[in-house]
Amino acid sequence: MAFGVKTNERPGVRSQVKYVRSSAYKAREILDLIRGLPVARALEVLELAERDIARTILKCLESAIANAEHNNAIPADELFVSACYADEGPTLKRWRPRARGRATRIRKRTCHITIIVSRLSTEDLEALRSREAASGRVGGGRAAAEARRERVARSRSAKAERKAEAEQDHDHDHDHDHDHDHDHDHDEVAPAEAEVELEANEADLAEQAEPVEAEASAAEEQADAAAEAEGKED
Repeated sequence: MAFGVKTNERPGVRSQVKYVRSSAYKAREILDLIRGLPVARALEVLELAERDIARTILKCLESAIANAEHNNAIPADELFVSACYADEGPTLKRWRPRARGRATRIRKRTCHITIIVSRLSTEDLEALRSREAASGRVGGGRAAAEARRERVARSRSAKAERKAEAEQDHDHDHDHDHDHDHDHDHDEVAPAEAEVELEANEADLAEQAEPVEAEASAAEEQADAAAEAEGKED
C-alpha cells in the first residue's frame, strides 16, 4: 500500500479515549515519547511526564495492557507500544467580550487518543531480557505489571473500606435516631405523671378545705340565729 496500513486495520490490541478536553497537538507531543517503547518503559515515561495530558494517556495505555492480558492472554512484559496517535475531535466555540462591543472567538479543542500494543517478536524479547539481566533490573515489564496489579488491588480495598465506613456511619445514625425517639417517649410520659400528681394534690387540698367550709357555714348559721333572736326581743 502507498501509505501503509490504515490506522483502524493495524494489528494489536487497542484502547481509545474519545472527546478528551485537550488539543491533539499537546497529546501528540507525549505520544511521540512512548511510540515503539516496551510498556514498562512507556509507563515510566508517562508517570514522570509533567504534562496534564500524560495522566489521560497513562490511563489509556493501562487499559490497552489490561485488554491484552484479559482478552488475548498476552503477558504485560511481552508488550510494546506499536502505534499511538491522536485525532482531532469537535471544537467547542465560545466568545470573549472585547473593547468597543467586539468579541473574540475561543476555540476549545478536543481529541481522540488511540494506543495500540502488540507482542514483541522473539528476537526483540530475547534482547530485552538480556538488557534487563545486564542492567540488574529484575523483570522490568513484569515488575510494571505487578505494580499495576498492586495499584488496582489497593484501589479496590480502599473502596471496600470506604463502603464499610459509610455503612457503619449509617447504622450509627440509625441508632442515634432510635435513642432520640426513646427519649422523646420518656418526655411524653413525664407530663402524664405530672398531671396525675397535680390531680392528687388538688384532691388533698379539697379534702383539707371541706372542714374549714363546714365551720364557716356553722358560724354563719349561729350569727343568723342570734340576729333573729335580737329582732324578736326588740
